[in-house]
Amino acid sequence: MPRLHERIETPLPLEDAFAFVADFANASAWDPGVASSERIGSGPVGVGARYRLGIRRGERVVRMDYVVERIEQPHRVVLVGSGSGVLATDDIRFTHADGTTVIDYTADIRLTGLRRLATPLVLGTFARIARDARDGMQQALDRMAVTSGSRA
Repeated sequence: MPRLHERIETPLPLEDAFAFVADFANASAWDPGVASSERIGSGPVGVGARYRLGIRRGERVVRMDYVVERIEQPHRVVLVGSGSGVLATDDIRFTHADGTTVIDYTADIRLTGLRRLATPLVLGTFARIARDARDGMQQALDRMAVTSGSRA
């Protein structure tokens, strides 16, 4: 099972960074691999909150559903996703250090069915997707910090 880990630092305050990233309805605003993202239902982001994402897979967009499994506001959110032969657990942690917000993002991805046989072949693709998401998150959060004039 591939385990991907990325880390970013942003001047955006911890609470603002958490609110934006933990709400996966915003995923399409920071992850170039996400074509669409929406919240299913209403209410605050919390355990049981559900999201539907359209994930780019080559020329196609495939559906992936996520649910918040654990939340420790504003320090951690764990989302579990499934769809189109993929199971994922995204564990996102937020800390404050040296005047910045530090985000550690770990994704455990498991291919299911016959797709699992391709796992060794797609490790590089998963690593590229993780780097692109990291870079997109960095840019989105830094833009928000500049726009709001806030610092961590």
